[in-house]
Amino acid sequence: MIFPLFRRTSPRPDSISVLYGMIVAQARLPAFYRDYGVPDTVNGRFELIVLHLALLLDRFSEDAALRPLGQGVFDRFCQDMDNNLREMGVGDLAVPKQMRRMGESFYGRAQAYRGALAAGSDAALAAMLARNIYDGEVSPGAARLAAYMGETVAILKAQESARLAGGDLPLADPAAVV
Repeated sequence: MIFPLFRRTSPRPDSISVLYGMIVAQARLPAFYRDYGVPDTVNGRFELIVLHLALLLDRFSEDAALRPLGQGVFDRFCQDMDNNLREMGVGDLAVPKQMRRMGESFYGRAQAYRGALAAGSDAALAAMLARNIYDGEVSPGAARLAAYMGETVAILKAQESARLAGGDLPLADPAAVV
């Protein structure tokens, strides 16, 4: 019974579920689909979950104490996507291929969002959002979504790590972003 003493401590499962649930709830807010013009489709919803997850994981990567929690949230995302694929009727043999595609989408978008946010170019971020979320179409929602991302990043950076670890996830109000 001494072996548990040598295991790495993992984040609390309830914090992981709360954080992931908040990301999904935020991504499902009607304002994104009604006011921002994000397509209310499986792909549109996936894109918003990826966007919020990427912002959260970037914040968690800044603090070594939050990295295990970030990994737990990402693992929960993967589990949720796997479950959703199966519920939509994707066959067992096709699920790994679809999960690989989703993983590539996540990592590509996360890297692109990180770069555009670091460059401080709202126009570049809006163009990237137009390409990824609005199927390349010019949309006023893309510029508004870029502003929303900037506000959310600022709010997450201001939040204390201990509060984030406890499941307190403040995010910008999409209805208030102009």
